[in-house]
Amino acid sequence: MALARSAKVGLVVVGPEAPLVAGVADACRSAGIAVFGPNAAAAELEGSKGFTKDLCAAAGIPTAAYVRANGAEQALAELSRFSLPVVVKADGLAAGKGVTVAETREEAGAAIADIDNAPLVIEEFLRGEEASLFALVDGETAVPLASAQDHKRVGDRDTGPNTGGMGAYSPARVLTPELEGRAMAEIVLPTVRAMAARGTPFSGVLYAGLMLTDEGPKLIEYNVRFGDPECEAIMPRMEGDLAELLLAVATGRLGEIDPPELSHETAVTVVLAAQGYPGTPRKGCLVDGIEAAEQVEGVTVFQAGTARHGSGALLSAGGRVLAVTARGPTLAEARARAYRAVDAIDFADGFCRRDIGWRELAREGA
Repeated sequence: MALARSAKVGLVVVGPEAPLVAGVADACRSAGIAVFGPNAAAAELEGSKGFTKDLCAAAGIPTAAYVRANGAEQALAELSRFSLPVVVKADGLAAGKGVTVAETREEAGAAIADIDNAPLVIEEFLRGEEASLFALVDGETAVPLASAQDHKRVGDRDTGPNTGGMGAYSPARVLTPELEGRAMAEIVLPTVRAMAARGTPFSGVLYAGLMLTDEGPKLIEYNVRFGDPECEAIMPRMEGDLAELLLAVATGRLGEIDPPELSHETAVTVVLAAQGYPGTPRKGCLVDGIEAAEQVEGVTVFQAGTARHGSGALLSAGGRVLAVTARGPTLAEARARAYRAVDAIDFADGFCRRDIGWRELAREGA
């Protein structure tokens, strides 16, 4: 806070979920500094899946049937209430990876054991296609920002374990204007009203993970941040003054400014991950060719799990190392540009999914 004051910072944007849950936004507001991001109480929408499920139940927000459990013994006893497949989720923060879709009772039991007697949620498995809707909220006013579709599984055609996200594209046209309207009216706005009624109004970006079921959109879970890799697909589409937009949210003036503007182009993000991810990633591998990748039209390469060696060489230093994003007039063209850029990067220990956007391209017949 002392640094923010001395530098006369006009706006703080808190990105990751852990600082939000820990109350960094609260500290900024107490110091009189405008901050984009929810306070700790409102960040419980991501910090506790059980909290969100209870709020949905009380407010009549469509979501999967569920039970909360406070350890393995209770969870195993409750498991028989659900048909297969069944979803087992760690209640707290898990960097996007604390979810198991169990096809058998044995898998569910193993997932419960892995959570190691911590609080968890068992959920009905929802059938449909997933999409993400991002809304800006200033405590009272909520406006839709953008849609995206993440690719959570580590392998092509959605195989293998869940990750923090192996790629995304925006907009997700499967979330039609009609479905987006329903998601705002039936899910996002009731959540905003419920949080305000509790005395914990939400301010920031509310990222609703949705399942588009035969009955309409249902909430899978909330994030209280832009999230990777969706953020890298949404931000290149932003037009206008982003800082002004975020400041309006932070100061409760969202209803007084023009709605967010986004390009009609599509953006595709491909994550280059280190071997071993989503388990223990290998680190210290040379990463080269980023400049060559960014020579491809419409491409930006975002660095995440990287570090500079003393020699100046760029090395891998995490699980998801790079996010290669391309814009294009169509999904097919944006994806082609993204993979041309990926192929220009020299990262011998890296891998990526080669099918980002495959569902949408299949619908388009591409």
